[in-house]
Amino acid sequence: MAADGAKIRLDKWLWHARFFKTRTLAAKEVAAGHVRVNGTRVSKTAHAVAPDDVLTFVQGRAARVVRVLASGTRRGPAPEAQMLYDDLAPPVPEENVPAAPKYEGKGRPTKRDRRKLDLNRPGALE
Repeated sequence: MAADGAKIRLDKWLWHARFFKTRTLAAKEVAAGHVRVNGTRVSKTAHAVAPDDVLTFVQGRAARVVRVLASGTRRGPAPEAQMLYDDLAPPVPEENVPAAPKYEGKGRPTKRDRRKLDLNRPGALE
């Protein structure tokens, strides 16, 4: 871990904390203006973040709100990455998570079966 109060580039911190698989993906999200630091939209990848900054961004389908606790020196294993931040977003209730399709032993679904699955999906057009 870096010294307390040390600043680090935003894209590099997001990559160190394992929110994005590559630093390039993290940089693209920041450059597109999809990341907020302390409530202010940031579009420069070199924006410096320090401990106690609050970051808001979308990861997958979930909105993430995290407080920076430390700036890392490397992209280490997941337990080490989790020590870099405090997750402030409320946990997603299990009811809102769509269930994974189950294998029924029938092989690959037909086009008709896939259409039925798509119609039963929440938020699908009818």
